[in-house]
Amino acid sequence: MFSAALLCQVLLATAAFAIPTSKERLSERVARRSAGAHQSRPRLPSTSTRVTDISNVTHAETSPNWAGAVLVANSGTYKTVTGTFTIPTPREPSGQSGEHSASAWVGIDGDTCGNAILQTGIDFTISGSRVSYDAWYEWYPDFAFDFTGLSLSAGNSVTVSVTATSKTGGSATIVNHSTGQTVSHTFSGQPSLCQENAEWIVEDFDEGNSMVPFANFGSVTFTGASAGTSSGSVTPAGATLIDIEQNNRLLTSVSTSGSSVTVSYAG
Repeated sequence: MFSAALLCQVLLATAAFAIPTSKERLSERVARRSAGAHQSRPRLPSTSTRVTDISNVTHAETSPNWAGAVLVANSGTYKTVTGTFTIPTPREPSGQSGEHSASAWVGIDGDTCGNAILQTGIDFTISGSRVSYDAWYEWYPDFAFDFTGLSLSAGNSVTVSVTATSKTGGSATIVNHSTGQTVSHTFSGQPSLCQENAEWIVEDFDEGNSMVPFANFGSVTFTGASAGTSSGSVTPAGATLIDIEQNNRLLTSVSTSGSSVTVSYAG
């Protein structure tokens, strides 16, 4: 009895030490961000040699790193972008193992204007049986930085929003409706935006100057998707739709309906 009880205590203690605490996970994320590990990039041009199905006019454009919907207008048009989605549970793609990630975000610029991007969103990462989430804000070409004080879990409903108060300043806000938490960051003195793109994106982001292995994120639907202009609010209707294509394989499927944008993993 004594030996069995002692063995049980040892196993429990070993398991406790093996599971990173929330403080340890935060330290890991802060270290990665401080080293500039995560960076979104402007939309990269397609390098596909795949023969395009000309009947599939919905998905006429592809990119190695962006999937989603992009509105394009004259310079100085877009002031705000917002959307709400449910945090998915990422999985490793079929036949693959190791760490895989993806990121869902909203932003201003980065498609036809790559000088700067004001953006905010959620990373989701799968590594073996371990799933983690990071909420971040970024004014490209600077790196992304983590928000603190925001708990995230699969199934949470979150609203991500950016506001450009000028071409060089603004804010990024994330609201977790499931927990009642809100975080925000204010920018000033940043590289100048063009304010000619508004987007709702799932991205294969950069880590260490290369794209991370792309996770099977299931599906992300941005609801209540809208972009604010000086004359009012617009929906993604009529937006350019973009799918991620890598190694001549389409990895996503994108659609819009009213004020929603759905990006599904199709790899």
